[in-house]
Amino acid sequence: MRNWFKRKIDADKDWISEEDRLKVIEKSSKQVSRGVFFATIIIITSFLPVFMLTGQEGKMFHPLAFTKTFIMIVDAVLVLTLAPVLISFFMKGKFRPDHANPVNRFLERYYEPLIRGVLNWRKTTIAINIIALLITIPLLRNLGTEFMPALDEQSILFMPVTLPDVSNNEAKRILQVQDKIIKSVPEVDKVLGKAGRASTATDNSPISMIETIIMLKPKSAWREGLTKKDIIDELDKKLQIPGVVNGWTQPIINRINMLATGIRTDVGVKIYGQNLDTIAAVSERVRKALEGTSGVTDLYVDPITGGKYLAIDVKRNELGRYGLTVDDVNQVVESALGGAAVGNTIEGRQRFSISVRLGQEFRSSLESIKRIPISSAAMGEVPLSAVAEVRFEDGPPMINSENAMLRGAVMFNVRDRDLGSTVEEAMEKLNASRGLLPQGYFMEWSGQYENMIRGQKTLTWIAPIVLAVIFFSLYFAFRSLREAFLSLITVPFALIGGAYLIYFFDVSLSVGVAVGFIALFGIAVETGIVMVIYLNDAMNQLVQLNGNSSATISREDLREYVVKGAAKRLRPKLMTVCVSLFGLIPVLWATGVGTDVMQPIVLPMIGGVLTSSTHILLVTPLIFLMSKEYELKKYGKLEVSNANH
Repeated sequence: MRNWFKRKIDADKDWISEEDRLKVIEKSSKQVSRGVFFATIIIITSFLPVFMLTGQEGKMFHPLAFTKTFIMIVDAVLVLTLAPVLISFFMKGKFRPDHANPVNRFLERYYEPLIRGVLNWRKTTIAINIIALLITIPLLRNLGTEFMPALDEQSILFMPVTLPDVSNNEAKRILQVQDKIIKSVPEVDKVLGKAGRASTATDNSPISMIETIIMLKPKSAWREGLTKKDIIDELDKKLQIPGVVNGWTQPIINRINMLATGIRTDVGVKIYGQNLDTIAAVSERVRKALEGTSGVTDLYVDPITGGKYLAIDVKRNELGRYGLTVDDVNQVVESALGGAAVGNTIEGRQRFSISVRLGQEFRSSLESIKRIPISSAAMGEVPLSAVAEVRFEDGPPMINSENAMLRGAVMFNVRDRDLGSTVEEAMEKLNASRGLLPQGYFMEWSGQYENMIRGQKTLTWIAPIVLAVIFFSLYFAFRSLREAFLSLITVPFALIGGAYLIYFFDVSLSVGVAVGFIALFGIAVETGIVMVIYLNDAMNQLVQLNGNSSATISREDLREYVVKGAAKRLRPKLMTVCVSLFGLIPVLWATGVGTDVMQPIVLPMIGGVLTSSTHILLVTPLIFLMSKEYELKKYGKLEVSNANH
């Protein structure tokens, strides 16, 4: 692509005139102008699926797509305008032929015999490529699936859930015990725990839900050979408290999940209906059906029953005996338990009400509440139990609703297995369970799985459209259906190396991997365009020398000029590949926050660039030669694309 200044020059003529030099630059620039323009269109088009992504995945990858698109547009403008001018300034003096370059001589020495061998062993070469392509099908089918590569936030969020009727004192005690145990692990730096809801309307947590943020020390301070997963496993074993179900996640992704789906774990099964007790019963049956599923951890039912409410029913027939009214009883209950406002305090521009109520020890139990005194003009002080029935009643600790329907949820995290296969097995178990849902109730899968399905659907319907746009762009670039197909066929062969590499690194298929493949397809087609441009240039030279007729062009002539077009212009093709490859490989050795998200994107690009470049350098000339032999045999002449445009 950067080989604009090259031109066939007589070996005896090392110097050329200024006029000839500018003509060489002009014709070389024109030779690649159409290819550069449509290569840019193709790369931009290949990123259309990324622009179509929505939700969390869209917010993550839209900046990447916009950045690459703007860079490609500016790059195309500079290549067509500024680059020829710069070449005219700097490419002066003595011009040497290709074989004068030692790098070219070294590459051609090994590549030319190889390409000749490929052209001789046609069926074997094509069979090897097809077999390698077919092997990728079972490889991809055996790979796991997930929504997004997990981002290591360098911290842990511990979210245990205890019984819904837990008291404030007991929740506080559990929280303190847990934080003390967590801090005992050497890799833990800081621990911050919270029980119940924060002072915000967006945090609708009951007192039974505890959140503890665990900040870890730098990895250099960890015990040798320990991973973050090992730390979580160790903490989970130490924090097995009766009546408490442990849950492990990370702070940022947890907030994103809760805001986007209402589920605070990786996956949740939402149960919708009209009766809370029935929803609770269905949720428990779902939990039992999911128990034992490989990969399912931290399984629990979001409690929607079991909360305790203090009920005080006034005994109206007893009030007259003591000369009291309902308002008298309500006022005592309000001031003793809820607190009665007695004044205000002013602190700068802020005002706070002052409330007075009984001390904790006088209202901490049912018997203490029953003994709360009420002043009676007729009988003096009488206990609250004399004029009211005081008891605890069961009720929902928190009522959740979606789409005007009551909702319960069974939640679980996925560990040691990919998200897609875990949920598929869980679905099979639920489908096999009989009598799970009564009439009028239904289930819905949510959490990360919901996001994964949304991303897959978007990529599924947009991918064929993108391939069609790429094909027509190639057709307008070469004005030949055969050569458009010749460049597009590199796309599936680019898939080979990408599939092999992500299988070798044990990476699950995700939106990140899909974005990597999307970027790879644009690079592969760009390299294919470079090869086809130079093969067409060789065909133009052949036609100018021998004429365009089967009587003047032999199969041996075709073979030699295909070898010439492939081997004599090897350096710019390898430069195109190496620029892409050398810019990606350092990501494999990168460390720090974000590398675990970038590596699944880069792996298919690295593997795909290697196999697609191999296919372009070896198989593309072979298919090009076969297509030209077919044209010469059927039509008696070659369909030559004008490389100068």
